[in-house]
Amino acid sequence: MRSAFIMGLLATAVLASEVLIHEIEASGFQESGASLYYKYCSSCHGKEREGVSAPPLLPSFLKGIDDRRLEGIIRNSLPQTLMPKFDFLSKEQIDKLIAYLRTPATQLRWDREQIRNSKEFFDLPTRELGIKSIENVTMVVERGADRIWVMEDERILDRFPFANVHGGLKFTPAGERCYIPTRDGWVGRYSLVKGGLEAKVRPCIALRNIALSRDGRYLFATCLLPKRVVVLDPEHLDPVKLFPVEGKISALYELYTQDRALFTLRDKPWLYLVDTKRLTFSKIPLEQPIEDFFIDPFEEYLVGTARSGKRLAVYRLDGFKEVFHASIPGMPHLFSATFWYKDGHFYFATPHLRSSSVTIWQMYDWKLVREVDVGGDGFFVKTHPATSYLWVDNGSDQLVLIDKGNYSIKTLVPRRGKRYLHAEFSGDGRYAYLSIYEPDGDLLVWRGDTFREVRDYKANVPVGKYNFVNKNRRFYPRLFGQALFQEKCWGCHHEESMAFGPPLRQIAAKRSDDEIIAQILDPEHTSKLLGYKRNAMPAFPLSPKELESILAYIRSGR
Repeated sequence: MRSAFIMGLLATAVLASEVLIHEIEASGFQESGASLYYKYCSSCHGKEREGVSAPPLLPSFLKGIDDRRLEGIIRNSLPQTLMPKFDFLSKEQIDKLIAYLRTPATQLRWDREQIRNSKEFFDLPTRELGIKSIENVTMVVERGADRIWVMEDERILDRFPFANVHGGLKFTPAGERCYIPTRDGWVGRYSLVKGGLEAKVRPCIALRNIALSRDGRYLFATCLLPKRVVVLDPEHLDPVKLFPVEGKISALYELYTQDRALFTLRDKPWLYLVDTKRLTFSKIPLEQPIEDFFIDPFEEYLVGTARSGKRLAVYRLDGFKEVFHASIPGMPHLFSATFWYKDGHFYFATPHLRSSSVTIWQMYDWKLVREVDVGGDGFFVKTHPATSYLWVDNGSDQLVLIDKGNYSIKTLVPRRGKRYLHAEFSGDGRYAYLSIYEPDGDLLVWRGDTFREVRDYKANVPVGKYNFVNKNRRFYPRLFGQALFQEKCWGCHHEESMAFGPPLRQIAAKRSDDEIIAQILDPEHTSKLLGYKRNAMPAFPLSPKELESILAYIRSGR
């Protein structure tokens, strides 16, 4: 049935092309770039270059391909695709076609009917992936091969094709599914229960990112073409609401503490609030546009910046008033910021575009702690409580390690002469995944504590890696709590075994939240209420955020 739909769609596109060609040729422009496009390209790439069975051919998608390379693609096709060779076209004809592809499209539309017609569901028999813990599942994007890997620890559980992935994968709250966005507007739905890609839909022509409401009821897609937010029913992939936006959306992020999401515009000073239950949108004026931002781990602040300026600003989510700003060395890549806890404080670090600097900031009393030169223009910085370092790339073959204690640096070379990019950790931090970002590259699996290589998987331009725990803001307080436990508690308490004090699992099973907090703050009095004859535990005057963090870690059962 699906193949009949595709054949009908192609037949319609061909018929439309023939009518348009006739009209163009009748007006004396039979050799225009438009007529050549309609004749040879539109049946696969769409009447308005929006993409049908082949990718979109719009200026925004082609800006990274120069005319010479584009000519080679048209004349010789692309390997491992169904695109035919157009080697019979003259140089003049190809030049006209390329010039047409560089012009803006003015008649683009993508309505509810087109979204519904794009849906595809796959007959997927259940295949056991052998997942031991969803928290250690990591999705890896192999860009050069247009496919996704599913990994747990050092094992590859599955590989499946999915092209043009962009914008960040999203797991459902319990990890049964993962949603995969693409640059050309598709969203795939992968089942970690059935072990395969079970469906896909195209909410728009060009997509920025996706997000899930915290109850999993709605899937949000922020779109650059057309400019809007599309709300989908995740189960049936039907469009529930289309909200037009007059501006270029930066990204939409959901909150885990309340039924809200928010997004900003890169080109206009507006912040939009989304009620993710009632699906209402409201906007708040800002002093300047926010192009890139993150929401802090406790969801009290938004930290943002804009490409046009060298300024970092912090806004309180309650009222959206600016509470802090600072001058910075080039635009920070806040999407890739990383967070950690140490010695009573919470921190984040971010790289800066077109700069060799990584800046380290103290959160909540908001101040710049250190600017570290990593020797090159990098893109990602990552850490985990299981490592003492920030793991940074600098555009070369070096992995730069910044000590979280004294900010000294040391370098490792995962593969000499080949560019290293982006580390991600397993949920428990035992393993680190490193990309050797080359066509003949590698996905390396290291032990996170010893830097010992465990596995080397050959990969064609591996890039993004998305772990269930580390890419979800709701787990950040727990990760802070893990670091806090290691600093202040591990000498007397172990996670599962008895030490000088009871194990965490026993504490979690027998005590309420209030009892745990009281024992931390005032053990001398609380221990008597808990039935102990004497107390040997010192008091720890932790802040509310520290208490929230250690409680989250204890309750996690780690």
